[in-house]
Amino acid sequence: MRAVNVRGSLAVVACFSLSLQTAAGAGGVSPDTTDARPAYPKARKCDQVDVYHGVRVADPYRWLEDPDSAESRAWIEAENALTSKYIGAVPSRGRIRRRLNEIWNFERYGVPQKRGNRYFCLKNDGLQNQSALYVSEGLDGAPRVLLDPNTLSPDGTVALAGVSPSEDGSLLAYGLSTSGSDWEEWKLRDVETGKDLPDRIEWIKFSGASWTPDGKGFYYSRYDEPRTGEEYEGVNYYQKVFFHKVGTSQSEDDLVYERRDQKEYMFSAAVTDDGRYLVLGVYRDTGPANAVLYKDLGRKDNAFIELRAGFDALYDFIDNAGPVLYFRTDLDAPRGRIVAIDTRSPEPSEWKELVPQAEEPIESVTLIGDTFVVEYLKDASSEIRTFDLQGGLVRRLELPAIGSVEDIEGRRKDREIFFSFESFVSPQTIYRCDVPTGRLDVLHSPRPDIRVQDFETSQVFYRGEDGTRIPMFITSRKGLRLDGNNPTYLYGYGGFNISMAPFFSVANMVWLEMGGVLAVPNLRGGGEYGEEWHRAGTMLGKQNVFDDFIAAAEYLIANKYTSSARLAIGGGSNGGLLVGACMTQRPDLFGAALPAVGVMDMLRFHKYTIGWAWTSDYGSSDDPSEFKALYAYSPLHRIKPDTSYPATLITTSDHDDRVVPAHSFKFAAALQAAQAGQAPVLIRIETKAGHGAGKSTTKLIEETADRWAFLTRVLGIESQVEAYGGHYAAR
Repeated sequence: MRAVNVRGSLAVVACFSLSLQTAAGAGGVSPDTTDARPAYPKARKCDQVDVYHGVRVADPYRWLEDPDSAESRAWIEAENALTSKYIGAVPSRGRIRRRLNEIWNFERYGVPQKRGNRYFCLKNDGLQNQSALYVSEGLDGAPRVLLDPNTLSPDGTVALAGVSPSEDGSLLAYGLSTSGSDWEEWKLRDVETGKDLPDRIEWIKFSGASWTPDGKGFYYSRYDEPRTGEEYEGVNYYQKVFFHKVGTSQSEDDLVYERRDQKEYMFSAAVTDDGRYLVLGVYRDTGPANAVLYKDLGRKDNAFIELRAGFDALYDFIDNAGPVLYFRTDLDAPRGRIVAIDTRSPEPSEWKELVPQAEEPIESVTLIGDTFVVEYLKDASSEIRTFDLQGGLVRRLELPAIGSVEDIEGRRKDREIFFSFESFVSPQTIYRCDVPTGRLDVLHSPRPDIRVQDFETSQVFYRGEDGTRIPMFITSRKGLRLDGNNPTYLYGYGGFNISMAPFFSVANMVWLEMGGVLAVPNLRGGGEYGEEWHRAGTMLGKQNVFDDFIAAAEYLIANKYTSSARLAIGGGSNGGLLVGACMTQRPDLFGAALPAVGVMDMLRFHKYTIGWAWTSDYGSSDDPSEFKALYAYSPLHRIKPDTSYPATLITTSDHDDRVVPAHSFKFAAALQAAQAGQAPVLIRIETKAGHGAGKSTTKLIEETADRWAFLTRVLGIESQVEAYGGHYAAR
């Protein structure tokens, strides 16, 4: 479960001469508390009570779990009307939106994929709702549009969810997602003609397409077609692996593997580059541990062989050399290592360790040009080292700054590596690396309308409640005055082994231009320091994540970056849970909260779609000891009547089929009923959108404008934004 985008942006132009903190003066400005308390829509309380291990737990807004009922739809419309009226009255909202449009309007590229002599690459001209896929003959060939999802819907709500070219580059398998759903429909396109084949594959979720080298077909994973009415809330069980032969209907696809005795198993199928093996990663939840099966595609018996069956560690398949399979694993190495497993003698005692565990955790490994390209994280910032097939260090690539590498692309037979690099103030730059020499060349360097030189990122380390040393990135305008008066946005995630390396965001850049500070701590539960760091923020230790985030807030206040009245917190998905937990545990600490698509009901999250897979991080209310821990921090159940909570803007989508909107709906209704202070509690419910992936540029801009406009009002910084009004109005 990933954070919502939770991977646009900002910088100041010459005429933007003042900073918010300068305009505010040394004494600052208190948040606006003169507004009348909003008149919230009525939310009926029902008498639903559940009993967990002898504990009676009320769930008065259970009816909101059905987003399509007449009562729910009326509530959604009323809440959206209230939020729209409140934010629409903020004078700076129009200027913020215009500035978002200006910065967002820059040409940007994805990382190329080479197949045959063709290169496939995503490109967005600027304000296109979705990026289009281009193809060129050779790296220097003229690119042509191969697939433009913007032509598939008038409002940009059909997104390209995945692409997989065949080995010779003649065919393209591609997935489409509608309105942000995790459900994908895959099709085939002839690359030469640009026309689709009749092939159509439905009900794919959490899967790519792995081609056989001859281009005759590919392997993929799918679920059974859900029953009518359960497409967006129904639990996803019994994923299966199929082989699709080009030119046939889905009903003719060969069932390759299933486990009728294990409804939770999920599969990732990969054909080795030489076409000899099909390697199957088997997962039973979102935890990093997995099993591995393989079969020799050249054998007539076609049987799978268990290579690792115990779910005792991570086994991330890299590639093969004949019968030898290469893996990244954390078995006996919580920060990761690379091993070679000979299928003829696969016992662990016979494994060959090629690249041992280092001080820095391994984030990814790709085999390109007979070279292991290894991305490490050093205090949450990327490093790339390359190793030969015997594990000898070849070189370290010189990266430009503190930042993160994404999408390392290349194949075993290639002699060039492609990857992107970004930082908090610099958007994705696309690099090409020559494998033999290590020479780095810039392929695409985006040029948004920002002054990168006006901003800086520093990294600080603070202590958590239990003394743990935690890193945090702080980005701001250069020359920031530490007077405790800076509006600050503290953003976090802290879960599922996901590392919060530096990332570029147009939204955050506009916040920085407005004089704001961006702080991103690397909380336990993430993968910044390996599996031990991850595990320290899971299950019965999940409270560590919230304590780390609260400690980050206290550090920012103690060191005069900001004050409670000027501090906003944000996060999406698991990060939405983070915000919900912290704002209900320490409502006094924050001036505003922006929980997005959050997991708020920790007792029932596993009853919808893929939620059951998150129990590896959270635990389950079905277990007595885990129920006790979950109930103690569950944001929905932590809400106390007649309590003054910070100003809150909850965001979700009406048919999010990852974290179902019931979480946000029930949390909003309960928080509005409990709010004792004047600070508003609002919810913004997007339509024709899902968990965040594939959201159109138009929707992203509107949502961001609403978020920042909300903060300018509730943090009491409207006058400062007005002081910058000339910057926006002049453009």
